[in-house]
Amino acid sequence: MSARTNLGNGASKQVAWGVAGAALASLWLGACAPMGRSPASAATAEQANGASSAPPLQSSPSAPDPSLMKQMLAPGSEAAGLARLVGSWNVTMTMRPAPDAPPVVVDGMVAERVMVGLYLTETMTPAPGSKLPDFKRVDYLTYDKVQSRWEYVSLDTRAPIGIMFAKSYAGESGPEITVYFDNFFNPGVGAVGAGVRARHVDTREGDDHAFKRQYWTSANTPEWLAIQYEYVRRR
Repeated sequence: MSARTNLGNGASKQVAWGVAGAALASLWLGACAPMGRSPASAATAEQANGASSAPPLQSSPSAPDPSLMKQMLAPGSEAAGLARLVGSWNVTMTMRPAPDAPPVVVDGMVAERVMVGLYLTETMTPAPGSKLPDFKRVDYLTYDKVQSRWEYVSLDTRAPIGIMFAKSYAGESGPEITVYFDNFFNPGVGAVGAGVRARHVDTREGDDHAFKRQYWTSANTPEWLAIQYEYVRRR
């Protein structure tokens, strides 16, 4: 983007503005002569009078340090713990849509877990030969070194709940990882459209047995265990 700025005596200078990151710099492109003089003679006159040279453009911020980026991408103890969960798992789901509701148990599901970089990626589907309707549930769990926290994302084709994101508030280590979902609107489990908060806990009980548990809290209702996934490694 360019603009004209009047400098008096009928002369004008053209100012070019360029943005480099957050820095804003201006570059003088030259001066036009007063009426009756050529641009070349005007420039010669300015040089003879000791006119200051144009300020240079500021450089853009330096690129990230490759060694630091490499260090942040290197697997740590958190990624090593997640890698122990790679493999095929039988899954049983238990749901309680309300604190006083009887549990609904659903089995006949399998989960495949792989590491994609630093992300534990899980894809859950009906087991081969299962009579369950077709569905897919996908989630990702990783430790964010930059923000020193766990991050979790899930999506499930069985419910119109969108993409769900949760994060921890501490860099936990060990067999249990807790993340928190912000308010989300219940899509039909219990009161439709009611706001719900969730505390999501991943628990590893050895290399062959694990749980995902979601504890829900809604208005005027104490926290309860609403959803549980139990994982047993397939042999």
